Amino acid sequence: MEYTPEKIQEKLKTFWRVGIALLACTVLTVVVAWITPSVAVGLAIATFKVWLVCWFFMHLSNEKPMIYKVMAYTVFFAIGLMFLTLLALYDPVVSRVAH
Repeated sequence: MEYTPEKIQEKLKTFWRVGIALLACTVLTVVVAWITPSVAVGLAIATFKVWLVCWFFMHLSNEKPMIYKVMAYTVFFAIGLMFLTLLALYDPVVSRVAH
């Protein structure tokens, strides 16, 4: 990739726009938390912010499609491990021994 001044200026404009969008989403998160403390809305805004950071600042927009499969498997197994942890809280055998 050639780094011409025009390309650099274009990338800088993109980064500034993403930075402003992240700042706006942060303000939106604070306003939403102040108006109605909804965890789902807060997580939705945070997920969008994570997507912006990953897509633009970590340059995932230029990656090969294989990386998305690996990330999907990672998310799937991470959710599975969290689910197993939650199931352990309600295990009747462990509950009887702990109490």
